[in-house]
Amino acid sequence: MNIKNFTLPQLEELSQKIRDRILEVVSTNGGHLSSTLGATEIIVAMHKVFDATKDPFIFDVSHQSYAHKLLTDRWEEFSTLRQFEGLSGYTKPSESASDYFVAGHSSTSISLGVGAAKAIALKNEQESRIPVVVIGDGAMSAGMAYEAMNELGDRKYPMVIILNDNEMSIAKPIGAISRMLSSAMASPFYQRFKKKTEQFVDNFGEGAHYLAKRFEESFKLITPGIMFEEMGIEYIGPIDGHDLKSLIETFEIAKGMGKPVLIHIQTIKGKGYEIAEGKHEKWHGVSPFDLKSGASSTKSSLKSATQIYADALMLQADKNPKIVGVTAAMPSGTGLSALMEKYPERFWDVAIAEQHAVTSMGSLAKEGFKPFCTIYSTFLQRGFDQVIHDVCLMDLPVVFALDRAGIVGEDGETHQGVFDINFLRFIPNMTLCAPRDERSFHQIIEFASTYEHPCAIRYPRGSFFDVELPESVPYEMGKSQLLISNDSNKLFIGYGNGVGRAAQTIALMEEKPSLLDLRFVKPLDTQMLRAMAHKHKQWYVFSDSSRLGGVGSALLEWLSEEKITDVSVVSFEYDDEFIKHGNTRLVEESLGLLPEQLAARIIAE
Repeated sequence: MNIKNFTLPQLEELSQKIRDRILEVVSTNGGHLSSTLGATEIIVAMHKVFDATKDPFIFDVSHQSYAHKLLTDRWEEFSTLRQFEGLSGYTKPSESASDYFVAGHSSTSISLGVGAAKAIALKNEQESRIPVVVIGDGAMSAGMAYEAMNELGDRKYPMVIILNDNEMSIAKPIGAISRMLSSAMASPFYQRFKKKTEQFVDNFGEGAHYLAKRFEESFKLITPGIMFEEMGIEYIGPIDGHDLKSLIETFEIAKGMGKPVLIHIQTIKGKGYEIAEGKHEKWHGVSPFDLKSGASSTKSSLKSATQIYADALMLQADKNPKIVGVTAAMPSGTGLSALMEKYPERFWDVAIAEQHAVTSMGSLAKEGFKPFCTIYSTFLQRGFDQVIHDVCLMDLPVVFALDRAGIVGEDGETHQGVFDINFLRFIPNMTLCAPRDERSFHQIIEFASTYEHPCAIRYPRGSFFDVELPESVPYEMGKSQLLISNDSNKLFIGYGNGVGRAAQTIALMEEKPSLLDLRFVKPLDTQMLRAMAHKHKQWYVFSDSSRLGGVGSALLEWLSEEKITDVSVVSFEYDDEFIKHGNTRLVEESLGLLPEQLAARIIAE
């Protein structure tokens, strides 16, 4: 949609239409809501001033980019948002040439902008192209953003950074004086005055430079931009993020400055939908809901694995004051909210800083505490070096509780929790284990609370499989549990939520295989596996994880070491590819992993 010639009233009307379309689709499909509603005018102004066909539009995380999708020829297709084979909830270049980069994890945008700016400079395209970065105040809590700004401030590549501050967590303006000065700094007069002053003092030596610099520093001390200016990045703001006229004027100024500029814009989360306005975490990402009342349309009678974890950890924390915990900007998503409320001195949210979360728990462990580092599987990838260097190298007893392990559904490729087994299994001193249901989850947390080495516990998004299985026995280091013993030549080996999938598959088969809950993939229960290899020659592996380096690989490695050659292993883990977004059942069906599909494959052999 070309909006270059739109008048201001037309742009304001368009913004309302965009909000209405977002609310219509997200209330039906689910998705990110409050941030993307708040960013609507920012994105409309971006498309008015800049050119998405040539200027790299880079959205941090990109969950706030729905208006961008609607402005780039996806209005009708937007009804498929986050649906299987439909539009992604994040930017995706394979979906549209106007989406510059895949995004789903936080705080990458300024680095991407710096890289794009370097490429533009090398190609001598600075007269016609400029990177435009949109980053939220939450994403500014991650160190990577400052690493990028450190170089940008030194290199001075032309770039526009739009800081969407929807919680005033960067800096709160100090009354009317600050607002007046910030508006003045965004004006053409101030920018011309500053440039002329710089040219003037160049002719009058070091003393003039010193006085001018002191005057400018004093002028900016009562504005919130001094940190960015000290890093060498021009600061403008704060600007009202819902005032299209101010946004357009400010973007035009920044576009012509020929240097790195950060525009601090304040927005209201959920703007335009009164029920969600200002409600930060609750309306950040939502399941389908009733547009009139705001009530969720989807309810489950089964307790989520996240809630079970929270209950189990609370039980242990009540008994043991040495238990502490951390999350990285996901207190409700990981179930830590209740613990943070009850024990604020022992459980912390460190914002989007997974590396810091991991390392800080290492020193707490060294001091005799028992840390539970509670992070989504996909986000622990960001703290990988710290797991090795700051926890496992010293064999410190940190527990990594990995929520959203396996397929996460509509969030798609960037969020699928499929790699944790693969990248943790090869680290010395690391123990890997997983529960299969509520009872075993309580037992595994009790085991982990006294375990004196690093360990990782993975569990799924949503609930465990609802199946009838024998009572779980207490966890012992490296011990599995044989749940079903039959004379069949087939053995189903389940790990974590894979146990339930295996049990459902068995229920669909006439021949009843034995079923082993592996419990630990590192270390393996070698005694049990030897007994199983003697009795069962066909092993089938069920685990919601990537096949390469996964559970099946661990079993094949062991069989090779034991020189057991008469046992075949078939793994139903995920193939070597990124898994697309969509309803979890539809995604699993496309991968051939529904119990009825697996049963048919096994029977057909």
